Amino acid sequence: MSPGPLPERAADTSAEHPWPVRLLSMKVGDYIERMSVCWVEGQVVQLTRRPGAGTAYLTLRDTDVDLSFSVAIRVTALDAMPPLQPGARVVTQVKPAFWGQRGSLVLDARQIRPVGVGELLARLEALKVTLGAEGLFDPDRKRALPFVPRRVGLVCGRASAAEKDVVENARRRWPAVAFAVEQVAVQGPTAVTEVMAALARLDALPEVDVIVIARGGGNVEDLLPFSNEALLRAVAAAGTPVVSAIGHDVDTPLLDFVADARASTPTHAAALVVPDARAEYAAVLALRSRARGALTRRLEQERARLEQVRSRPVMADPGAFVRAQRDVVTGLRGRARWRAEAGVTRARERCAHLRQQLRVLSPQATVERGYAIVTQRDGALVRDPAVLAPDELLRVQVAGGDFGVQVVGALPHTPTHSR
Repeated sequence: MSPGPLPERAADTSAEHPWPVRLLSMKVGDYIERMSVCWVEGQVVQLTRRPGAGTAYLTLRDTDVDLSFSVAIRVTALDAMPPLQPGARVVTQVKPAFWGQRGSLVLDARQIRPVGVGELLARLEALKVTLGAEGLFDPDRKRALPFVPRRVGLVCGRASAAEKDVVENARRRWPAVAFAVEQVAVQGPTAVTEVMAALARLDALPEVDVIVIARGGGNVEDLLPFSNEALLRAVAAAGTPVVSAIGHDVDTPLLDFVADARASTPTHAAALVVPDARAEYAAVLALRSRARGALTRRLEQERARLEQVRSRPVMADPGAFVRAQRDVVTGLRGRARWRAEAGVTRARERCAHLRQQLRVLSPQATVERGYAIVTQRDGALVRDPAVLAPDELLRVQVAGGDFGVQVVGALPHTPTHSR
């Protein structure tokens, strides 16, 4: 490094002209010193009071994310306010201070005010209205719980009574149920982040079909993590149905409204996620009994209908119908025979009459009455003597036979007189 004046601004520094650490510390201290006093809200994680020291130290943590600041406050100011307990929500008036020797930032607290229960409830009500307007509470977005889940995810406190209530009651109802248990802090400054992380791990397991978030009862401050906006949005975004089992009937954290199902107690959660094997077995027996009864009644009805049909005359004497039809067929056959015989008789009589007419009108009958039939050699009938030639041979047919004649000459025409 070449000697010379130090750069005035951080942007003017370089590898050849750097700032010494003391100058950076001084610059940072000057910048922070210009900051105004402000009010911040957070959660007290720990409080340290050294005997004989005039200053007490506490850690102020953000309620939604894993971020905290060290806070220093005079013991006299701390003693002038109500006692602080770890986990309490507070608003404090602070002035950021930079400790150059250690390069650390500390908040110098002027006064600390606990956030009252009334104010917390008002904030929760405002958050409830906001989430409700976004549709996170709508019944349409809630998913149905599986009838028999392959595995139940359980988020609960470490060695808590809530875990015992859920697991034992669920196995009492359905002995084959399997659990994936995530034990986390369910109150205090790390509760929100731990519950969210456990929820994400269980939601990523494909065999987990439902997730139960369980905790025993407590006061409003103890149950605040389950009304945290970040946790509520994580539950709403989960792909697995979530059951809220926080506290008792009177406890209603906002998680109850966002979850797909709300259990009044952890014991009730067990009844929601798995069916009662004995009740289901009894229901199967009842359904089978009802099915058997319905089938028996149907068979009895059909048997009664069959007996009713068999009791009819046609079924009591099946031959009666056949005999009646046989009589009908016999009568029809007799009528058909009579009609056929009558038709044949009439046709026979008509044939005889026609035969008689034919016999009367036939040439043979004419010949038998004394007439003769004269034909020329070519078979033509002779109807006029004028067509004959002298010496022409003719055939004459009479009743006793036929003979030939020869034309000698024409005879004079003799007119026929009618009498």
